[in-house]
Amino acid sequence: MPKRLWPFFWHFLKKQKLVFLLIQITCLAWTIDHIFWPVVFGVFIEKITNYSGEPVLSYLALPIISGILLWITIEVFFRISGILSAFAFPKLEADVRMSLFNYVQDHSYSFFTSQFAGSLSNKISDMTLGFTRIIQQIMQIFVPVAVGVIIAVALFTSIQPIFGVILLSWIVIHMSIALYFARQCDDKAHVHSEARSILMGKIVDSISNHINVRLFSRKLYEQNYLKKFQDIELKKNTEALWIIEKMRIFMGLASFIWIGLLMNGYIIYSWSNGAISAGEVVYIFNSSWNVTMMAWFAGMEMPLFFKELGTCKQALSIIQIPHDIIDKPNAYPLKVTEGAITFENVSFKYNPTSSTLFQNKNINIKAGEKVGLVGFSGSGKTTFVHLILRYYDLSNGRILIDGQNIQDVTLESLRQNIALIPQDPSLFHRSVWDNIQYGKPEAEPAEVVLAAQKANAEDFILKMSDKYQSLVGERGIKLSGGQKQRIAIARAVLKNAPILILDEATSALDSVTERNIQNALQELMEGKTTIVIAHRLSTLSGMDRILVFDQGKIIEEGTHEELLKLGGHYSMMWEMQAGGFLPDAINDDDYEDEETIL
Repeated sequence: MPKRLWPFFWHFLKKQKLVFLLIQITCLAWTIDHIFWPVVFGVFIEKITNYSGEPVLSYLALPIISGILLWITIEVFFRISGILSAFAFPKLEADVRMSLFNYVQDHSYSFFTSQFAGSLSNKISDMTLGFTRIIQQIMQIFVPVAVGVIIAVALFTSIQPIFGVILLSWIVIHMSIALYFARQCDDKAHVHSEARSILMGKIVDSISNHINVRLFSRKLYEQNYLKKFQDIELKKNTEALWIIEKMRIFMGLASFIWIGLLMNGYIIYSWSNGAISAGEVVYIFNSSWNVTMMAWFAGMEMPLFFKELGTCKQALSIIQIPHDIIDKPNAYPLKVTEGAITFENVSFKYNPTSSTLFQNKNINIKAGEKVGLVGFSGSGKTTFVHLILRYYDLSNGRILIDGQNIQDVTLESLRQNIALIPQDPSLFHRSVWDNIQYGKPEAEPAEVVLAAQKANAEDFILKMSDKYQSLVGERGIKLSGGQKQRIAIARAVLKNAPILILDEATSALDSVTERNIQNALQELMEGKTTIVIAHRLSTLSGMDRILVFDQGKIIEEGTHEELLKLGGHYSMMWEMQAGGFLPDAINDDDYEDEETIL
């Protein structure tokens, strides 16, 4: 999609260009209505003024027939415009909305970690509605008014040039005032729109964390916190609206002087001197009034037009940020035959200014091997997994799956071949069935049920009010931590990918449930290359190999028994476990103990 506003608009309009051309033509009904009715009335007045006794119907045939045809034409145009718009604009909105959504979906993992979901959705909504309003304003207001002014000036000039000069000069002054203030409104609207997006993001963030608000009794704190952003939004909104009111003051003065005094004064003067007839008085008076109202309405819409432009420019920022993790032009689908994973001289840091986390890392994970990852928080375990999923691109080196560089394959195929069960699973505000079936949308009902059974989830599912069709709430809020985890495990079971990653997959489960699920996980791991991150080191005792991470380096590797016998870092962590879990870090005394152990 084009990154600039007007090319962006044309990108979508051209898909229905013939339809919008017809809508534009039929929108001229407003022009016809306001410009040509005074002509008919003027002829009618002329006829009545000069009536000398002829048969009335034949004498008034011209204005009567003209009026009937004009009425029918205007009505037909309005109805055609309405019917075409009823189909074209919803289609346009849907196209814009889905295109923006699809673009945002292709952003990287790091993009979403630094954005408010509410702000992004608000920008998509702003662009969708703002685009429609801008096109409607142009087609239904600005173009008809421009055509009407041109016709009116030509007709006024044909009667007396001075009338055309007065009308044209007023239009120039009127629109100059509108444009002057509208450009100010554009800037103010852009700032206000950004402030509103930030405010909405903060509101969504607060609502999403309503449990924390209640848990810590922070209702008043949240109100005061949001009030700061609301005050900024209020100030920016007031500034934008005040520009509109100042514009209306100056436009009102210009209209009073040019139309109220000059135009109407010269009409009376010309009529009193016999320069124009009664019919022309009626026509000029009505037309000037109609054109004034059309131009006034267009002028009123001008700041709103620029405000919508400012909003759309601000919303357009979501596609002006380029995708940083994308498929290469010649990317091909990943084909996993065995599931071997190889790190070759991998170096990585999160951004140019951060320190290097991995430096020339070389690791081979054999096909079907079960590998555990341990280490204190921040040691690089999760980053290791994220690099395999290509959430980030490497600074140097490459990662191979069955000899295929993951940067050369499509992202879709890469992630289709990897099943991840995270520590904090994310569920959609949909039914239990939909959340499990997400792992394999084409799955048969029996497969979904079997996956739930293997994940030891069916017992609690059948106790829910609507069983498998029960809604889980936003982010699965209606479920306990253990229930969400079992849904996530069922989803992974159903996906049945050749590479499996478990990131503290059983940490939210009680001991009995974990024991039951471990059997399902063992079955799920069978024949798959498996990577397990765990703080509960006992869960790694059955791994083929354990990699011990410390500050981005793998300082030890081996089986559970081998590492205990080694008496090094892993052995120290094993001794330090509290309640079966590894602490987040070690204190200075622990470091001294570690040196003694080593």
